[in-house]
Amino acid sequence: MYEPIRTKSVHSTMAGTPSDFPHRSREEELDIQLAGHLSALLAVTDELRALAPSAGLDAAAERLAQQVARLRGGPAPVRSPGSGSKADAASLHRRAHALAGRALVVAASRADTAVAILAAQQMDVHAAALEPRELASR
Repeated sequence: MYEPIRTKSVHSTMAGTPSDFPHRSREEELDIQLAGHLSALLAVTDELRALAPSAGLDAAAERLAQQVARLRGGPAPVRSPGSGSKADAASLHRRAHALAGRALVVAASRADTAVAILAAQQMDVHAAALEPRELASR
């Protein structure tokens, strides 16, 4: 019914056999994933700052940039000045809320309290920004 495999596997499955490719630990993978979520949240925050500048968004963007730099072990991330497009602020707040939620989940599994607190605060900020609009549309 099934044809047997005729080629050797590209993955080493035998114990004790050294592999030809580097492996990352679970913590390194979580760091990469968390830095990605925070970078995406930073980009959306920069878009919101371009639409409606505020001291709160400026402070949040700086804290996010610091955490991304810490997780990546390098310099601060490249920042976007904002696209200048007239994007819908509500959709940006919804996207930021979702990204902060993803960051919170990864930060919790990584036991990174500082990022978990930052992500939870950002979720609250973006949820509060959506409440008046969401209630008015009902």
